[in-house]
Amino acid sequence: MKPFYFLAFIPVVAFLIGVPLVNRIKPFVLGLPFSMFWIVLWVILSSLILFILYRLDQHDEEVS
Repeated sequence: MKPFYFLAFIPVVAFLIGVPLVNRIKPFVLGLPFSMFWIVLWVILSSLILFILYRLDQHDEEVS
């Protein structure tokens, strides 16, 4: 197992542990309650992390 695969656990931890910890309405960030902003932020960051994992794990094989 490659060490950078552990990057995939960051969004899981952010959702499972972070959401109960930030469960509040105020402050508002970009017009959203903080808990909703947290979820939207991690959906975007999860996509970015998965893209990074994809780029790091590319094989040199050409698909024919």
